[in-house]
Amino acid sequence: MLQILIVLILGIALAYAIVKYVPLQFKWIINISLLIIALFLGYKIYDSVYAPVKFNKEKVKRYKKIVEKLKDIRNAELAHREVNGDYTGSFDSLVKFIDTAKFVITQQRDSSYKYFDKAYGIEKNKDTVIIDTLGYASVKDSLFKNDSRYKDMMWVPIPGREKQVKFELKHGYLKRSNVKIPVFVARVDKSEVLYDQPKVLVAQEKNIKSTKEINGPYIQVGSLDEVNDSGNWPKLYDIGDKKE
Repeated sequence: MLQILIVLILGIALAYAIVKYVPLQFKWIINISLLIIALFLGYKIYDSVYAPVKFNKEKVKRYKKIVEKLKDIRNAELAHREVNGDYTGSFDSLVKFIDTAKFVITQQRDSSYKYFDKAYGIEKNKDTVIIDTLGYASVKDSLFKNDSRYKDMMWVPIPGREKQVKFELKHGYLKRSNVKIPVFVARVDKSEVLYDQPKVLVAQEKNIKSTKEINGPYIQVGSLDEVNDSGNWPKLYDIGDKKE
């Protein structure tokens, strides 16, 4: 906008100089020059207004595809923890796990048994819960059915980019009341996703803070700093999804 203002001031100054100092036979040249300047100013004004609108439409379209991939990664990681008791920081391990692992299908039922209470010298009933194993279910079939998209879930979907970008995947532990709790994070830098967009708008996007936007420099799910397996996207991206 500053450049437009400077050009506009220069245009006004030039117009004043033409009226006062330029001979009549040369004014047609100046008029054409002014027309070119006017067209340039019109384009710059249009671009300054429309560019952010175009940018927002494109970023939302790209973000939606990335969020869907991050949801798949989260579901796979949660299944990995359910079966193995921990997350993984390796996509190779995660894909292999999906290909081979099985969920244990169980059923809980209430029961009771008698025991001898030495303090009172009598038998008493004690309630308990019995867990029966009913069978096993494939993790792959449970999460993805007949879809093999999980094999490519490590790659960030960025249209038009020749070099593939991989999601960053890490896992670790947090200590709570002397208990180690496993955590994970999967993320991608927004500048990687918006590589071909105006740098000024990308910089603004990485610093954005709003309840309706994906805040911060990354699009991510999970965290290494807190016990959290949610994504940092707003609820708009979770419409129709059971896990928000």
